[in-house]
Amino acid sequence: MEILGSPTFVLFMVLFVGLVFGNLSIKGISLGSSGVLFAALAAGHFGLQVPEGIADVGTAIFVYCVGLGVGNRFFDSLKSRGKYLIILAILVVGVAWLTAWVLGRILGMDAGTVAGLFAGACTSTPALAAAIESQGTQASGVNIGYAVAYPFGVVGVVLFVQLLPRILRQNLDGNHGKSAEDKHTIISRVVQVTNPELIGCSIGSFCAEKNLRCRITRIARDGALMPLQKDDAFTENGEILLVGEREDLEREVPCFGHVRSAKGRPRIYTDERAELIVLSRAMCNKTLRELDTLGQYGIVISRITRLGLTFIPTADTEVQRNDVLRVVGAPEAIESFRRECGHRSTALNTADILSLMGGLMLGVLLGKMQFSFGGGSFSLGIAGGPLVVALILGHFGKLGPIVGYIPRPTRVLLMEFGLVLFLAGAGVKGGASLVETLRANGLSMFLVGSAVTLVPMVVSYVVARRLMRMSLAETLGGICGSMTSTPALGAITAKTDCQEPVIAYSTAYPAALILMTVLAKLLCDLI
Repeated sequence: MEILGSPTFVLFMVLFVGLVFGNLSIKGISLGSSGVLFAALAAGHFGLQVPEGIADVGTAIFVYCVGLGVGNRFFDSLKSRGKYLIILAILVVGVAWLTAWVLGRILGMDAGTVAGLFAGACTSTPALAAAIESQGTQASGVNIGYAVAYPFGVVGVVLFVQLLPRILRQNLDGNHGKSAEDKHTIISRVVQVTNPELIGCSIGSFCAEKNLRCRITRIARDGALMPLQKDDAFTENGEILLVGEREDLEREVPCFGHVRSAKGRPRIYTDERAELIVLSRAMCNKTLRELDTLGQYGIVISRITRLGLTFIPTADTEVQRNDVLRVVGAPEAIESFRRECGHRSTALNTADILSLMGGLMLGVLLGKMQFSFGGGSFSLGIAGGPLVVALILGHFGKLGPIVGYIPRPTRVLLMEFGLVLFLAGAGVKGGASLVETLRANGLSMFLVGSAVTLVPMVVSYVVARRLMRMSLAETLGGICGSMTSTPALGAITAKTDCQEPVIAYSTAYPAALILMTVLAKLLCDLI
């Protein structure tokens, strides 16, 4: 068919067929987006082509959106759990290297082939480049080894992270103990005031003076929790609604009294709260104390969402343009404040295309840079560069005109789209030579590559769970990062909203990338 000669048509055909295949479920197990890889391998085997460079485009988009999603928690996690994840990365790469070296020596394989199998089994293009550079004119074995091991290197990690939770009958969302994320979860509690020192004090004045980490948004009147008003004061055994992060709330509740039991709590009316985006410059760069929203407008700002991160403001928090404010007040007060802050509902979920393109440009530029290390050089590559830039943007919020925020629905869509583009490009490339390479070089190379993929994952899983006491989600995310497997991370994120795997992936990935590059050269020297 003439239409099959169009790379653009083939791309969308592979995406469609692969997603249909991935959505098929057998006993609750489905490949999801990873089904695209199998469709792409088949297309490559029959000589079909997709647009050149589409895998790089997909990789950059996927890892950039991953980085933005976890950037505001990544560096805090690095301080608390980073050393364990880096140890995990060293363990995975070290066991993979040792497996390749031992099996290569036993089977009498040449150095280039073993290095290629190592790079392909770990799906590491930088390791492949390092091995080719080390072998020079004798690099053909590197390419053959990489081509044999790469397809299972991709598929094997995806199947491992998909099947293991099912085999163990464990939920990725399960969490043992209270994590740092739990402590920062925003909750609300009805508190009965019993502190005699507060009786008669103005609530608004007290909160501004004490600069509390929690916000009082409502007070009980006539059997209902009504929006706070500027003249409201604490009364003996009166009830207030306190909103804050779990850890702050547990600390500040005793200042007022005690949490009221769930039975017989006052009602809350939903038309007395709204989410408004700040577009008026007159309101920007002013603290809540300066704005005095309770006194001026009769509303309380209970929380602020900025660059995707929601937090409880204090009296000294400055309001910035594009902040999304959760406000509580009477409907007429909310409407008045809506006009004052310049709210437009269409602006709530608008993505900044300029920032997206600028961030990707900086990421690709960083990925192309060469860094000297251990007597050689390496680059972060098309996956590492955008990931690092996105983590920095996600943490600091913005770099010049480039904003590190994409609304979650848009970011999830871009992640999924980038992932399937990568799978299509990588699968077609691998499928083109898979069968021929296996026929020419025998099954033993494929089995060695499969062992280099599977053995380190099994060993590292046992060590991470038994010795490091990592959760299942964190362990699998760390394994994906240590194996530099973008598709496997996509398989995990499709199954859970938990951020642990993504943070673990982002922490382990850079260490694994550097180590693979160094060890690939070392294999060439030792065999």
